[in-house]
Amino acid sequence: MPFPEFDPIWFSIGPLDIRWYALAYVTGIVLGWWYAARLVKSASVWAPGRPPVDAVQLDDLVLWITLGIILGGRLGYALFYRPELYGDLFTGADWGQRLALFRLWDGGMSFHGGLIGVSVAMIAFARRNRINMLSLGDLIAPVVPIGLAFGRVANFINGELWGRTTDVPWGVNFCNDHARAIYGATCEYMGSGPGDVVRHPSQLYEAGLEGIVLLAILSFAVWKVRLLAKPGYVTGLFLLGYGLIRASLETVRQPDFGLDQLPLGLTMGMILSVPMMLIGLWLIYRAWSRPPVTAPAQPPAA
Repeated sequence: MPFPEFDPIWFSIGPLDIRWYALAYVTGIVLGWWYAARLVKSASVWAPGRPPVDAVQLDDLVLWITLGIILGGRLGYALFYRPELYGDLFTGADWGQRLALFRLWDGGMSFHGGLIGVSVAMIAFARRNRINMLSLGDLIAPVVPIGLAFGRVANFINGELWGRTTDVPWGVNFCNDHARAIYGATCEYMGSGPGDVVRHPSQLYEAGLEGIVLLAILSFAVWKVRLLAKPGYVTGLFLLGYGLIRASLETVRQPDFGLDQLPLGLTMGMILSVPMMLIGLWLIYRAWSRPPVTAPAQPPAA
C-alpha cells in the first residue's frame, strides 16, 4: 500500500514548527509522569516496602529524566550511528554542519542512548536524595513503554526507520512525495532512502510490541503479581523484555545506512540489546532469590 502523505510538521506558529516527533516526546513524558504519580500514590503495590519517592520528589525527577532522554538519546544516536557528527563539531565547513549534532528537529534519537542518559540521571538523583536505585528504576521502568509507543508512531508518520523489503499484504511503499523531495525521484540517494519498494511497517510493529505489549506485561507484574516488593525485578523484566523484542524486530527492520555489513548478520540494535538482556536477567535472578524488601525504600523525613 502507498505511504500516506503525512506532513512531519503538525502546525506552525510563525517561524516555529511544531513537529509530530516533538509532540510524541511531550505526550509520552506527560502520560508517563501521570502513571508514575499513580504508582507513587498506590502504596499497597510496594508493600511491605514503600514508594521510593514522594510527589514532590517525583516532580523533580521528571526534569532530570527529561534531560537524560534528550541528551542521552541524541548523543547516543551520534555515537552509535553517526560518529562523524562529533568530528563535525571541530571540522565542519560552516556553523550549520558544526552544530548538526544539536539539531534535534532533524531527527536522530537513539533509544539505547536515551536509556543510558536516563540511567545516569536516575543514579545521580538517587545518590543525591539517598534513594534505593533499584526501587527508583522499578518506578520508571513500567512507564517507559508509553513513550516508546508514541515515539514509534511518530517514526511512522515521519516515514523513517522503515522495515526491510517484503511481499506481505500490509507492506508499505514509503516513497511518497515527501520522500522524493529528500531522496530524489526513486527515493534512493546513495543507498540511504527507502527506495520505490514495499517494506515492512516496522515502526508500527515496534509501537505494538515495545509499547502496548510491554506495557501490558509490566502492568501485570506491578498490579497483579506485586513485584515492586522486590527491588530490581520490574526493571529487569523491562530490560529483558525490550531487549528480546528489539532484537527480534531487527530481523524485519532495515539496518541503519552504513551499518548493514556487521559480522554474523547482526545489526547495531541487536548488539546494543544484548547487554540489556544480560543485565535484565541478572536483576531478575537477584530479585527472585531475595525476600521482599521490608525496610522503607525512602528515608523518613527529618
